[in-house]
Amino acid sequence: MKWAPFSNRQTGDLNRVEAPVTLRGYLLCAFAAFGGILFGYDSGYIGGVLGMNYFKLQFGHSGSTDPSAYHGYLYDTWQKSLITSILSCGTFFGALFAGSLADWIGRRSTIIAGCMVFSIGVILQVASTTVGLLVPGRLIAGIGVGFVSAIIILYMSEVAPKAVRGAIVSGYQFSITIGLLLASCVDQGTHNRMDTSSYRIPMAIQWVWAVILATGLFLLPESPRYFVKKEQLDKAAHALSVLRGQPVDSQYIRDELAELVANYHYEIENMRASWLDCFRGGWKPSGNLRRVCLGMAMQMMQQWTGVNFIFYYGTTFFQQVGMKNSFIISIITTVVNVCSTPISFWTIEKLGRRSLLIYGAIGMLVCEFIIAIVGTADSGSQAANMCLIVFTCIYIFFFASTWGPAAWVVIGEIFPLPIRAKGVALSTASNWLWNFVISEITPYMVDSDEGNLKSKVFFIWGATCTLCVFFAYFFVPETKGLSLEQVDRMLEETTPRTSASWVPHDTFADQLTRADVDKVTSGMGAAHFEKAKDLGSSSV
Repeated sequence: MKWAPFSNRQTGDLNRVEAPVTLRGYLLCAFAAFGGILFGYDSGYIGGVLGMNYFKLQFGHSGSTDPSAYHGYLYDTWQKSLITSILSCGTFFGALFAGSLADWIGRRSTIIAGCMVFSIGVILQVASTTVGLLVPGRLIAGIGVGFVSAIIILYMSEVAPKAVRGAIVSGYQFSITIGLLLASCVDQGTHNRMDTSSYRIPMAIQWVWAVILATGLFLLPESPRYFVKKEQLDKAAHALSVLRGQPVDSQYIRDELAELVANYHYEIENMRASWLDCFRGGWKPSGNLRRVCLGMAMQMMQQWTGVNFIFYYGTTFFQQVGMKNSFIISIITTVVNVCSTPISFWTIEKLGRRSLLIYGAIGMLVCEFIIAIVGTADSGSQAANMCLIVFTCIYIFFFASTWGPAAWVVIGEIFPLPIRAKGVALSTASNWLWNFVISEITPYMVDSDEGNLKSKVFFIWGATCTLCVFFAYFFVPETKGLSLEQVDRMLEETTPRTSASWVPHDTFADQLTRADVDKVTSGMGAAHFEKAKDLGSSSV
């Protein structure tokens, strides 16, 4: 395990619910994180495109007096807002639909379908010369991104070994940052072109990431927990064998499969898997309603940190406050984002999810208030602009190493298997809903002919980050080092503030004898399905 971060909260026989991590298994699980590049690039390229002179000439109209206009040509604020935010509108509905689709056709197949939908949206964007075609293209691409962003987290959480699950899911956020960086670099390379290739090249490159992701996932196994949910135990055993690097008949595979079966039938006795069941159970720690509210609020708070203001509107915002080389500054912020995220691969397993969220929010709010205070007191000066660049980079460092990955990790861990796909979908939809709201209203807050807040907008982000601190302290449980089934038990027995001290004391399959476990997990044929259900029920 020297090649990977590691977290464990159990010893002895409880470790047998999962095989030791192998490098091959780790890399297989980590590949799914590539989906973040598609998400990040698609979110990041539009900010640079909006700042391109030819794009302003092609999609804008004459007569603008805004200092960022090109020879008087500029799009309206509502067009800028719509072009940016419509992607989030599509992803919101895509994420919700994907929750049902993932339970129907599987996690892997849903992601591949999302890549196909996304490709249609890319074609429309590349073909566009007016806002009227660009907006539908962004909307359709957003639906595909919604499929991918929701189900990638679900897939990774279900296939990753518990000891490195946080690090692997954090790789998704790292891929998002790489996508943002690639988008900035491509924008920088084409923004001086005075023809349609200036914006069509950045748009077309999106398709490459979709092809790589879909092809790679086609070669990866389906989630074994999906097969357990479908009671296809032979396929579940084979998927576990591939992911864990163990023979299909090894004792590790048998033990882990027995635990998955026992846990699933324990949960299914108390709930169904409908959308309505996501809102049952009340406000008790183990209630589905509380878990769904936690997941949705987690993603809302991630958006309230304000970081997407920088990645969506950074180029045009830096132009509006009078800074030169806005494209270069945007690249610097994305480089900081990329370089900071890998820190979380280690800290999220060693310090835990809860600690990262609390201290990350504190670091962000300090930076945001400094930017706002200095920018207000000495607006437009060289010192204020330098403060803006430096503390924006520090602020991004805190986000990228804490809230960026940790929010995605937590939503992949807190839901029971019967509603996990729908719970993650609702949480991801919340991310995109607030992403849409923020990207829609931000131009009206900062554009010179609207709110013209300039650096004062960071007072708003500082205040919302303050709320993030209290949210993380009072509502977020510590889930590091536990299997998804053990997280389910922990949530039943603790509160968020006592969760870090909880350790597993038994398994769902504890009441199964060795012979019973072998019966559940040997053969794996259809004749054993009913026996597996009986044994799973008897374990509780």
